Amino acid sequence: MTQTVSVWLVVLLALLAANLPFISNRLFAVYALKQPKNLAIRVGEMVVWYFIAGGLGLYLEQRTGQIAPQGWEFYAITGALFITFAFPGFTWRYLFKHRA
Repeated sequence: MTQTVSVWLVVLLALLAANLPFISNRLFAVYALKQPKNLAIRVGEMVVWYFIAGGLGLYLEQRTGQIAPQGWEFYAITGALFITFAFPGFTWRYLFKHRA
């Protein structure tokens, strides 16, 4: 797998993972809950998905060569990007009117 494919794979996974808490009513898209998820649970789930996507990115970077050292700026930017990726799912869940 080339480095370009690895980068696009991580970006697409992050886009999917950022929206998954807002699209699915199941916890981590697996466990059915007795009550609907509230915003705090969705945000917590999104944080876990952020670390899963980051772990995959770290693994793919390690496979291609030496891992570049990252400072706090990297995590601030990727966190902000992950929140930006979550905007379509948030909009669909909380800002659109759903017909019952």
